[in-house]
Amino acid sequence: MERLGKTVVLVGMMGAGKSAVGTQLAKLLGVPFRDSDDEIVKAAQRSIPEIFARDGEPFFRARETEVLGRLVRGEPCVLSTGGGAFLAPQNRALIGASGVSVWLRADLETLWQRVRHKTTRPLLHTPNPRETLRSLQAARDPVYALADLVVDSAPDLPVEKMALRVIEALRGRDDVLERTA
Repeated sequence: MERLGKTVVLVGMMGAGKSAVGTQLAKLLGVPFRDSDDEIVKAAQRSIPEIFARDGEPFFRARETEVLGRLVRGEPCVLSTGGGAFLAPQNRALIGASGVSVWLRADLETLWQRVRHKTTRPLLHTPNPRETLRSLQAARDPVYALADLVVDSAPDLPVEKMALRVIEALRGRDDVLERTA
């Protein structure tokens, strides 16, 4: 039997599977699943596009840091973050101090297949969304590489198997998955 000793923070690109894998991972570990974007929406009582339109990105990023700090220091859980959250040095420091970051790494084609028909990705509302996704990935991957653990995705890998891959990676960290009984 294993017990989660600190919050597992999933980071990576849109379409990497942070929410789907996170939900399954939390179920397997018997802990709550949280989504930082959902928590921001709840606290602000407005959608993320509304927050951006009314208050701007700096306001959103400040709320994101507050929410991350609260969740990572709280009861151990699995926490899915927005694609931009891990880019901020203060967020990486918060996560590093109290949690463990796991980069769900996926190749461009896998990401594109997962996000190309979604209208909920404002960063991809461009004349060439695939190229936008490629340039975002190129810019962000070096920062995601700073995560404590990296778990590679595969296009044909079911969510359950991906969650098991994350658990296997976490088993290498005694401070995260503690053996009980």
